[in-house]
Amino acid sequence: MRPTPAPAMPPAGFAGRFPTPYVAVIFTSQRRAPDPAYDATAEAMVTLAAQQPGYLGAESARGADGLGITVSYWADEAAVAAWRAELRHQAARDTGRLRWYRHYELRVARVERAYGWDEQDGSADPMQGGAA
Repeated sequence: MRPTPAPAMPPAGFAGRFPTPYVAVIFTSQRRAPDPAYDATAEAMVTLAAQQPGYLGAESARGADGLGITVSYWADEAAVAAWRAELRHQAARDTGRLRWYRHYELRVARVERAYGWDEQDGSADPMQGGAA
């Protein structure tokens, strides 16, 4: 049995599934006090990232305590480097360090394997009989 294919439309909040390998940029941050300007900038960065060559998608969550994790997915390291060099993204990062974040960690990883499960697939393990 092979891993199930990606659903036609991933559930809200999920980026979907992409052919491997690809690059994941994992940004974990602790916010200071809430700031409406942060929300507007974050939304603008999501829109801008989606326009960049090699962008595949993103997933993001933030708790009431201000701890957030955003994972963006990119076709390759060159796409990640181009996003990092994007001037509006640079300005947002600078503002984040000055105004919005207490602390953050950024990790870049190569995704070699990815699979998922959905309730419509039944209770079987999606990797049963497939490569681990």
